[in-house]
Amino acid sequence: MIKGNKVIAHNVNPGLKPSDSITLSYDDRFRRRIVMRTDGGKEFLLDLVKTTELRSGDLIALDDGEYVEVKAAYEKLMKATSNDPKLILRAAWHIGNRHLSCEIQANKILLRFDHVILQMLENLGLTLEIINQPFNPEGGAYGEFRTASHKH
Repeated sequence: MIKGNKVIAHNVNPGLKPSDSITLSYDDRFRRRIVMRTDGGKEFLLDLVKTTELRSGDLIALDDGEYVEVKAAYEKLMKATSNDPKLILRAAWHIGNRHLSCEIQANKILLRFDHVILQMLENLGLTLEIINQPFNPEGGAYGEFRTASHKH
């Protein structure tokens, strides 16, 4: 079976051209070893030394000399918005207190759809909208990307 054992960050070598792509959800973009199928139907074994965050635009180098581009799948998310920066900060604190992954921007927070959290954020005074788009949350303070198994 063809193996992919190297990930090249999307901004490291812009001259490399992918022959195919693989569209993955946020959960599926954190892997070490798994059989994968590209969008074009090519099967390969992702076989990395350690569990790695696959970011949209990264390339997986296959041992047959080809490259597969990682694409972030569209997912059901909530967009919480407010023109009040203090309210965004308050919401970010409540989201972090529940250890939920989120993208934080100046006047909005994006996070996975959850009807309980949606109600909490509405109760705080934010405006909520259900959207579908790629999810690329903050990596956290304890690691370069995801913060699996960090100590408190």
